[in-house]
Amino acid sequence: MFYKAISLVFLVGFFSANAQQNDSIVKIDSTSNHSKFNYKQLIIPGVLIGYGVIGIGNDQLLSFNHQIKAEVTEDIDEKITIDDFSQYAPAASVYALNAFGVKGKNNIRDRSVIFVTSYVIMASTVLGLKSIVHEERPDGSSNNSFPSGHTATAFAGAEFLWQEYKDKSIWYGIAGYAVATGTGLFRIYNNRHWLTDVAAGAGIGILSTKLAYWMNPYITKKLFKSSSETKSTSMIAPFYNGQQYGLSFVKVF
Repeated sequence: MFYKAISLVFLVGFFSANAQQNDSIVKIDSTSNHSKFNYKQLIIPGVLIGYGVIGIGNDQLLSFNHQIKAEVTEDIDEKITIDDFSQYAPAASVYALNAFGVKGKNNIRDRSVIFVTSYVIMASTVLGLKSIVHEERPDGSSNNSFPSGHTATAFAGAEFLWQEYKDKSIWYGIAGYAVATGTGLFRIYNNRHWLTDVAAGAGIGILSTKLAYWMNPYITKKLFKSSSETKSTSMIAPFYNGQQYGLSFVKVF
């Protein structure tokens, strides 16, 4: 059953990256400089979130979750904590690539606004659902299993990486989605999340970044109405690593 779960999570990453290759998240109207939301791009994150939400009360999906848990606890003894770090890798890669001279779609100011917007949407949604649903984790350690915050963070970063570098090479986005998929798998492997938690987290992460790109022209217009691109800007974003809450400070020059 665990191997079926692996297949399902890898399909999430594959179809997400493939769908992004065939159709962009937004269409830019050059005359108005506004983003037009493309509703078709809601399909994949909508299906993932729907699977997770339905799984909370569906006997068949709950049974599948427990079959995966039984196999994980029976066959796997040693936990691997790489998911605590891999969740940040796709988003960090955007700034690393830029530092090495590989320019993305947006300048550092707009890119950072998009990143913070995405993270605020994602973190707010994840924390809100955790406080409402109170689902017990597979290992019984707490009642904040749904949805997976690690997975949401990873997939938000993967979509961010895809959007910034898809015009350079689709392999950047594919690599980001592969890392995000691996993060979700390790959450199941480490007995920290159910498959439904991971699916919902992936959908929330993807959707958060899509919304951030759609909202960006309006946000930047409000934030930088009378400022030049070279002025510095400070922003505060919520921080959540699965166990601790906090705020992070971002300064863009």
